[in-house]
Amino acid sequence: MPSRRRLISRRSFLAASAALAVTPRLRAQNALLKISPNEKVNVAVVGAGGRGFEDLRGLEGTPTNIVALCDCDLPHAAESFKKYPKARQYADWRKMLEAEKGIDAVVVSTPDHHHAIVSIAAMKLGKHVYCEKPLGRSIHEVRQMAAIATQSGVATQMGTQGHAFEGSRRAVEMIRAGAIGDVKELHVWTDRPANWWPAGTTRPHDTPPIPDGLDWDLWLGPVQERPYHPAYVPFKWRGYWDFGTGSIGDMGVHNLDTAYWALDLGLPTSAQVIESTPALDDPAMKETEPKSCIMEFQFPARAEKPPVKMTWYAGGKLPPRDLFQGETLITRDGGSLAIGTKGTLFTRTWHGGENDRNMFLLLPKKQYADFKGPEQTIPRTKSHYHEWIDACRGQSKTLSNFPYAARLTEALLIGNLALRTGKPIEWDAAKMEAANCPEAAPMIKPEFRKGWSL
Repeated sequence: MPSRRRLISRRSFLAASAALAVTPRLRAQNALLKISPNEKVNVAVVGAGGRGFEDLRGLEGTPTNIVALCDCDLPHAAESFKKYPKARQYADWRKMLEAEKGIDAVVVSTPDHHHAIVSIAAMKLGKHVYCEKPLGRSIHEVRQMAAIATQSGVATQMGTQGHAFEGSRRAVEMIRAGAIGDVKELHVWTDRPANWWPAGTTRPHDTPPIPDGLDWDLWLGPVQERPYHPAYVPFKWRGYWDFGTGSIGDMGVHNLDTAYWALDLGLPTSAQVIESTPALDDPAMKETEPKSCIMEFQFPARAEKPPVKMTWYAGGKLPPRDLFQGETLITRDGGSLAIGTKGTLFTRTWHGGENDRNMFLLLPKKQYADFKGPEQTIPRTKSHYHEWIDACRGQSKTLSNFPYAARLTEALLIGNLALRTGKPIEWDAAKMEAANCPEAAPMIKPEFRKGWSL
């Protein structure tokens, strides 16, 4: 039997507010929108520039029609518009959803602060949704996304593309089968923010003119108003708390995913910062993530599985060298170590491995030289995008669906509460609050700008 703590944590994801409830009538309507396995899926992409262009590439080869593209930064989306000239173009996703009645599915490739509002609006219309990672910017948002996904019955997938890789799924099978014994310790790292986006800095004060083709008010969306600045657009918004979730949101959901999935970790009971540059009391920390940090998370026991301590490293910080047992990093951009009572599983990049070049390692290597591992238990798929499109057509199920993705995202966002408040966080999952830190409340459920709501 699962522990009571775990049951409470999972129930909390399925508890939607009355205002967001999906009615039986809408569920029945959604059932009528199921797509025949012989039909192509009509897809719209919101945030068609930048990451949206990469998601469009991911959809190539799937049975889809790209029918609409939306981006409030029109020059940024020019490459996508050019590649799909037949797709109707929009700046405002709300107008697109109102006008395009024939859309079956929506890809949400926007900055983090738009993930929830776009995804929920689409799901309530019965649209299948693929949302880029992390699932949302706040814990309240990801819980609502999971609840609506469950109630509406649409096919959902968070953009953790490595979740579908052969190495990731094989690594999960290895851990679940006990190949490395009971795991009580995890180490997960990323090189970011590095030079990817501003970090450890205050808000810019100058007010340059808004570039032609960018609807700044629409780009801000639910976030409180502030002047335009190129420090935010495009892409560099990730380090700013109002728009993004920093390194742990950008890469933690990738780098932790394999072990989190294999161990069924659920939600941590606590998170604390071990070190940070700048220091936690630096004014810059109120605006952006730090340049580097080390954090520690405590995950409770799950039935017969023991508690797990996870250490997170960002900005080039790494676990102690002896834990790698003489193995070298393929790159410094990210990876993980799952340390068990019998051995260690080392993912050498941001996922379990796409091919033999960067497949995970079982350590010590000599001990596992002739180890074949368990039988395959997890379905394989051509790609993360194929898995979602197949689910839209009723042919399979997605494995990085919103209920799963919400738990993974929330687990990591609890760490950001510790960074932003400068205090250790004691997490009460049932109440969705930091028990010892009431000042975290507006970060858990941010106040939206007037005119915007979930």
